[in-house]
Amino acid sequence: MSIKKSERLIVKFITNQATQDEIEELTAWLTEEKNQLVFKDFVKTNYAIDSAVNNFDSSEVRKQLTERIQKENNVFYKRRFSSYYKYAAILIVALGGFYLYKNSNDSLQSKHNVIIPREDQIILQIGNESSQTIDVKSTRNITDASGKIIGKQEKDRLVYTKAYSEEKMVYNTLQIPYGKKFEVQLSDGTIIHLNAGTSLRYPVQFSKNQNREVYLTGEAYFEVAKDKTHPFTVNTQEINVEVLGTKFNVDTYTENINTDIVLVEGKVSLYKDQKTNQNQVYLTPGEKGTSTKGTYAITKENVNTDYYTAWVKGSLVFKNASFEEIIKKLERQYNVTFINKNKVLGKEIFNASFDNEPIEVVLKYFSDSYAIDYSIDRDKITIK
Repeated sequence: MSIKKSERLIVKFITNQATQDEIEELTAWLTEEKNQLVFKDFVKTNYAIDSAVNNFDSSEVRKQLTERIQKENNVFYKRRFSSYYKYAAILIVALGGFYLYKNSNDSLQSKHNVIIPREDQIILQIGNESSQTIDVKSTRNITDASGKIIGKQEKDRLVYTKAYSEEKMVYNTLQIPYGKKFEVQLSDGTIIHLNAGTSLRYPVQFSKNQNREVYLTGEAYFEVAKDKTHPFTVNTQEINVEVLGTKFNVDTYTENINTDIVLVEGKVSLYKDQKTNQNQVYLTPGEKGTSTKGTYAITKENVNTDYYTAWVKGSLVFKNASFEEIIKKLERQYNVTFINKNKVLGKEIFNASFDNEPIEVVLKYFSDSYAIDYSIDRDKITIK
C-alpha cells in the first residue's frame, strides 16, 4: 500500500468515514510493526492528542464501540462496527498511551482542530402549502396537503407515482443544502440526481395536455424518460434545455458566470427566452453548451463528459480550475466555509481528483502537494 493511500485510510477511519472494506484493509496493513510506527507518527504529526491522558483503557474503547453498534439497526453498520473489534488491539499497540476515543462521537483533534461541517436539512415544499424536512435514513409515504399519497421516500430518493393527470398541476420543490445530494424520480419515470446547493421545482403529476417542464437552480444530472408526445424542458435562469429522452448534466449555480449543459446520451436543443427555429443550438453526445451571463450567444465544444458527471458518484474532479473555483465546490460538497486570505493563490490553476474522500484528505493533499497552509475553526477553514 502506498503512503498516500495509507494516509487516506487513516484519516477516513479517524473521521468515521471508512467503509468496512477500508477498515479491513487498514487492519491488515497495521499487522506489520513498521506500519504501526508510520500510523503513530502520522497521528502525532497531524492530530493534537492529549498525551497527559494516561488512562487509555481498551475496555473503555470496546464499551463505547458496543454502544455505537447498539444504536445502529442497519445490518451493514453492525458489520462495519463489529470489524473495529478485530483491530482494537492493534490500535492500542499503535497508539501506545494515547487515548483515541474520548467519547462515542469525538474523533482525534487535528493540529488545526477537527472540521465539523454544518448539518442542514433537505426541504420538501408541498405545493404552496406546507414544507417538511427529509431524513435520508427514513422510508415513508409522501402525501399532499389533503393527505393523499403521491409518492414514496426511499431514504435518499423520492419516487412519485402516476405519470399524467387531467387535473391542474401542483408543483413540489426540493431544496438540497450544501453537504448533501439527493435523487428524485418524477411521475413520468425521469430520474434526476440533485447536487448540493440545488433547488428543483417540478409537477407532482404532469399534464396530459402540456409538455413536461421543471425549473432548476444549482446542478443536476437528468435521465429523462422518453415520451415523444410530451417533450421535456429544463428551465434555468440563463438557458432552457429541451429533450425527448436523454442523459445530460446542467450546471447553473447562481454564483457561476456560466451555465453549462453537458450531453452524455441522446440529443438536446438549447435556447434563450422563447424558442424559435433561429435561436436553437443542438448538442450531440460529448458536447458542452455554454451560456455566459450578460450575453445572448450559446457556444458549444467537445468535452470529456466524465469530468462533468463525476459528482453523481461522489467524486470531485478539478480540471484547469482556479483555487477560488475549487474552494467554492468544496464549500458545496462539505458544507463548510472557506476564508481565503491568499489572493494570489486564489487565481492559481490546479488539476486534481478525489473519490469520496473526507475533506481532511482533500486539504492534506493540497497542503502536501502545494504547501498550502490553513487553519480550522469548526466549519470555517482559513487559507493563510
